[in-house]
Amino acid sequence: MDIAQEETNTKGRYTATLDGHTGEMTYSRSSPHLIIVDHTFVPDALRGKGVGQALALHAIEEARKGSWKIIPLCPFMRAQVMRHPEWRDVIQG
Repeated sequence: MDIAQEETNTKGRYTATLDGHTGEMTYSRSSPHLIIVDHTFVPDALRGKGVGQALALHAIEEARKGSWKIIPLCPFMRAQVMRHPEWRDVIQG
């Protein structure tokens, strides 16, 4: 599964494409050191294939590489953070 990033000004998204379908996680960059994950979408054709989890992990890895924090407003991302206490180092709020 390939994960790509698109970012313009203060908005961005990670996309994961598998079997011709694309899931996404969108965010807003509120400062150079903080993003707010506000939405995750995985089409029905990809549900249960780990796409949402891969997007969440990718966001965590990017935050660690960039030394910034994530505010998980999206219910899916918030639930993933609760399941993965080892991610807390890059979570704010």
